[in-house]
Order: sequence, then structure tokens, then C-alpha cells
Amino acid sequence: MTEFNPFSLKGKHILITGASSGIGRMTAIVCSKMGAVVTVTGRNPEKLNETFESLSGEGHLKIVADLLQENDVQRLVEECTDLDGVVHSAGIGDRTLLKMVREKDLQRVMKVNFDAPVLLQKLLLKKKKINGGASIVFIASRAPFAPTIGNGIYAASKGALIAYARVLGLELSNQLIRVNCICPAMVWTELVEKDSKLTGVDYHEAEKAYPLKRYGQPEDVANLAVYLLSNASEWMTGSCIDITGGANSL
Repeated sequence: MTEFNPFSLKGKHILITGASSGIGRMTAIVCSKMGAVVTVTGRNPEKLNETFESLSGEGHLKIVADLLQENDVQRLVEECTDLDGVVHSAGIGDRTLLKMVREKDLQRVMKVNFDAPVLLQKLLLKKKKINGGASIVFIASRAPFAPTIGNGIYAASKGALIAYARVLGLELSNQLIRVNCICPAMVWTELVEKDSKLTGVDYHEAEKAYPLKRYGQPEDVANLAVYLLSNASEWMTGSCIDITGGANSL
């Protein structure tokens, strides 16, 4: 008797950006364990290779690319096989008081967190790299709904991404291509460690305020991404799913 697993990704080809570290890396690893053939991309060759070496199974592809460079994006799309799923995980954080914001701060965050995934997704569609029935997942954030001091630009960039993703879901629905967002609260990644140093906040102490008494781990988000990429979620599109450890006000 064949074992039933609605969350299997066997036979699916998945592209994951920001796969050099954090949520992107763990999503790539978990997807490979669930049977997917994974294409990983990121800017850092050494870190991307670490991810690539951690993948299970065979047939995976590694493409070093800076999503802010048009030539890199074009090469990435050309080298990709036809895709059954995309996880847009590349992103950066920012902690700038709004009265101190400079134009270059705004451009830096928006280009990485909003412009880059939008333009990559456009080219993937234009080059017909997305199969009918595919699933597109954007790693967004709770930040637009739970404002904190100094987090204005980052929250705005993720809010813009959510709005874009909802429209994209409508535009692609005639091809049965699904588009959803994951909105995590605090997740232990390199961005959080860096943020802790900038702000002086003891996040190990702060996480005790979460109902489940901890921040998320990258695998928590990766497991939710697997659900959205799998056939188990084939009636979901235009959704923004919070994953917060119960801390919906944080």
C-alpha cells in the first residue's frame, strides 16, 4: 500500500532565494528532505555552497546571483528549469528612527525587500518559467501589523510586498498558480543577532513574553512553506499566514 503524504514535494522543482542563510537556507533543506528538486540562490558563494552541501537527494542546482544586479537576475532565470514553486526569502532588516531616515536608507531596504522579488517574479513569468498549478511563497513579516520603534522602513517594505502578492494571486489565478505570504514574528536568524547588537535589546529575555516562551526557529517557517508549496494547500491563494508563537501583538 502506498503511503499517503499530502505534504510531499516529490517531483516538484522549487526555486529559493536568500538560501545562503536563515529561513531561506532551512527552507531549501526541508524542501529537499520532502522530495523536491531545489534551485538555491544567494549572493555569498561560500554560504550558498554550505546550503547546497546540506541538501538531501540529487539533481539540485546552485546559482550565485545578486538580485539587485539585472544581469544576475537574467542569468538566474535563464538557468532555472521550469518551476513548480518559488520561495522569495531574500531580505534585509533595518533599524532607523524615522526622523533620521535618509533617501539611501529607504532605497536600500526597498530595493532588496520589495523591488528585487517583484522584478525577479516578473521575469520568471515573462520567460514562462512558472508551471500551471505552481505555488509562490513570499516571506513577509508581522512588522506591518505590529509596529515597533525604528522598524518603519522595514515594516513598509514588507507591507508593500504583501499588497503586491495579493494582487499577483488574482492575476495568476486563471493559471491555478497560487500566491501566499508567510508573516513570522521574531525568528532567530542572523538578522536578529545583528539587530540585537544595534539596539542593545536582550532578545533572549524578550522572547519570554511570547506565549510559547520562545522566538521562532527557521525550521518553523520552513515547515509552513512546505505546506504552502505542497498539494495540501491547493485551495489557498491570496493568504497571509501569521506564525508568531502566539505573540500577535509583538
